[in-house]
Amino acid sequence: MNKNKVCVLLLVFVFVALIVPSLSEEAKSKKLQIGVKHRPEECTRKTQKGDTLKIHYTGALEDGTEFDSSRKRDQPFSFKLGAGQVIKGWDQGLNGMCVGEKRKLKIPSDLGYGDRGHPPTIPGGATLIFDTELIAIE
Repeated sequence: MNKNKVCVLLLVFVFVALIVPSLSEEAKSKKLQIGVKHRPEECTRKTQKGDTLKIHYTGALEDGTEFDSSRKRDQPFSFKLGAGQVIKGWDQGLNGMCVGEKRKLKIPSDLGYGDRGHPPTIPGGATLIFDTELIAIE
């Protein structure tokens, strides 16, 4: 092999080595991330599509700016799971929970409010962070 071919192959290898990891990080940031913060010792029933859930939550932007909280109102939020009553990130991220369980959801914009956002508190393209606690399954 001549020197030019070796240089080209070396450049391609370096390019791939630098770009591929950043692409996987970008892909990860566009996926729903679910962190279980507390799991009760006993769980007799997990949430499933069609259940009505009572959830306490605090919602924030990635920079920490809080935009809503049911806790501050001391009023859990109720909705039917999987019925499209909430953002897709909630319908997906709150499935399979136990009463008393706490989860942190990191929701990319395409599973939240998308490019339009929810003015004036949520800008377009925003990733949303929710600290949630399942109070009841009805």
